[in-house]
Amino acid sequence: MSEQRTAGVRAVARGVAWRSIHNFLTNPAFLVPSLLFPLFFFVSFAGGLAAIGEVPGFDFPSGYTAFQFVFVLLQSAAFGGVFTGFAMARDFESGFGRRYMLAASHRSGIVLGYALAALFRAFVTWTVLSAVAVVAGMEIAGSGGEIVALYALAVLVNVAATMWAAGVALRVRSIQGGPLMQFPTFLVLFLAPVYVPLDLLSGWIHTIASINPVTALLEAGRGFISGDPVLAAAAFAIGLTLSLLFAAWARGGLRSAEAAG
Repeated sequence: MSEQRTAGVRAVARGVAWRSIHNFLTNPAFLVPSLLFPLFFFVSFAGGLAAIGEVPGFDFPSGYTAFQFVFVLLQSAAFGGVFTGFAMARDFESGFGRRYMLAASHRSGIVLGYALAALFRAFVTWTVLSAVAVVAGMEIAGSGGEIVALYALAVLVNVAATMWAAGVALRVRSIQGGPLMQFPTFLVLFLAPVYVPLDLLSGWIHTIASINPVTALLEAGRGFISGDPVLAAAAFAIGLTLSLLFAAWARGGLRSAEAAG
């Protein structure tokens, strides 16, 4: 990519990101659900289901609050990307997305701008969620580097989910594509070891969770927060692979939007 093209992509990305971030921060309909949903899940799971931490075989060293925090963190990362896909679909449905397409000479910057906005949305949510978890007494046994690795995993999840949702939004170009963005993401998250470790699952859910790539991300994240890293290399490889695959999916969606005019 030439220097001129790189500068063009960056300029488009900055413009798209700024507008998306401004809309997110100034519209309570976007900001409040992004904060309340993860907090609701965290309180429901870590508080209401805390007794699960006492069942035989549950030996997570940092306790049930930290165990569930990792899931809610990755869940909020994924749904931050999905909600950004909703915003993209709304923009195209209202005609604003088409204005982006007509005005931008380097249209890959459009997707990059939405991705930057998705990361900003995620960072705001993670800041509030992490503060609440610490105030609630969550035990963190991992080192500083391991906690950074946990949030790096969350970044990869956010990027992958954003690219997935962007690919759908650019193909459908309507908020009616929302269920297609959301349902597969919801399904793959909740077919992982959400409430108990993988070893305590049984039957078909154990079989599915064993091959679900999200399981490796959860296992690695929980290892980081407890100071006992496991599956770290595999988790980062999965996160990076999903991000690249869905980036190609989003690029195909961009071509579809270009062809539609």
